Amino acid sequence: MEIREKSGNYCLKFYLHGTRLASGFVRNIKQAMVSLIQPVISFWNSSIGKKILVALSGAFLVFFLIGHLAGNLLVFTGRGALNDYAQFLHEMGHGKGVWIFRIGLLVALVLHIAATVALTRQNRSAKGSQYAHNATMRASRSSKIMIWSGLIVLAFLVFHIFHFTIRVNPELADMADPAQPERHDVWGMVIKGFENPLVSLFYIVALTLLCSHLSHGIASMFQTLGLRTGKTKDASKIIGIALAVALWLGFISIPVAVMTGLLKADSSGYSDTKASVIEAQIAKQ
Repeated sequence: MEIREKSGNYCLKFYLHGTRLASGFVRNIKQAMVSLIQPVISFWNSSIGKKILVALSGAFLVFFLIGHLAGNLLVFTGRGALNDYAQFLHEMGHGKGVWIFRIGLLVALVLHIAATVALTRQNRSAKGSQYAHNATMRASRSSKIMIWSGLIVLAFLVFHIFHFTIRVNPELADMADPAQPERHDVWGMVIKGFENPLVSLFYIVALTLLCSHLSHGIASMFQTLGLRTGKTKDASKIIGIALAVALWLGFISIPVAVMTGLLKADSSGYSDTKASVIEAQIAKQ
């Protein structure tokens, strides 16, 4: 009996000691998480924190637009160059590279929208102060429509992804490069897509709003990141407007060229499906 009682006491002590250790471990983990998360929450709750997030995410998106435009302009060099570029992107990092970049782009876009909306609400709640009133009075027309233009651009991005990335239209989804039927004919898809006047018009309107958004946003980005001083104030505005105009001209040049006939399918066409191209190659053999 005594042995059993001693064994039971040892088990009880071991259990209580283990429980205290586990409780202490959990408490330490919670304290560590709070200490890590608290600065992030404080940064997000501050006005300057949200402005920095808007600026950094905006800078990332601007660099993406520059790179995206550079790739898109390959459409003017012919089918081979654009299709080679598209194939490189999809095979980069064994196919993982493009998805890593897409996820990063999505995170930047969500952060940019969330921080902008939160900042706008915060500014509206402080609108009663004289400083907020004066700041609102000084705002340009472009800055006042930033939210609305941003929402329209967001709607366009969703459409653009479904149109050219997911390719919900079967006519665009099943197009094959006549020279290499195993890969998608991105060049032909772009021309075929912009032959629809409504698609081209929506594209041009959305890009016009986007670049209006950028003309104000780039200058604000310089100011938030401390790159805008009294001496560089005018220069930052000029850079913002010049970059916005350059992006606008570059992006709309493609649908305009398609609609005016300056950019059209070559003699090999662009509507062949992968199956029909393969069958044609077999027939030639």
